[in-house]
Amino acid sequence: MRILTQKEIVEKDFNTKLRGYNPQEVDEFLDLVIQDYKSYQDEIEDLKEQVENLVEELDASSKQSEVRAQNQNVNQSSVTNFDILKRLSNLERHVFGSKLEDSEAVE
Repeated sequence: MRILTQKEIVEKDFNTKLRGYNPQEVDEFLDLVIQDYKSYQDEIEDLKEQVENLVEELDASSKQSEVRAQNQNVNQSSVTNFDILKRLSNLERHVFGSKLEDSEAVE
């Protein structure tokens, strides 16, 4: 499929014959075609720009989601680490605390 440019449409010459088309009518029609063609090209450019903007927004949103997920994982692991340390501390107090109390009582 060949895509014509506005310039090609404007510069197109038609051969005339004895009973050919009226050149003025052809020119007027081609002017309408050129206007339609330009409006479609403008719309295509606008849509391409919108697609680029949406892709950029999607990328930014994806990055934000990844950061949120990473932060959530860090927070969860921090809570988990904190819980483990707290349990360890309680166990140490329970195991070693009674030994410390016994050794203090002996002294």
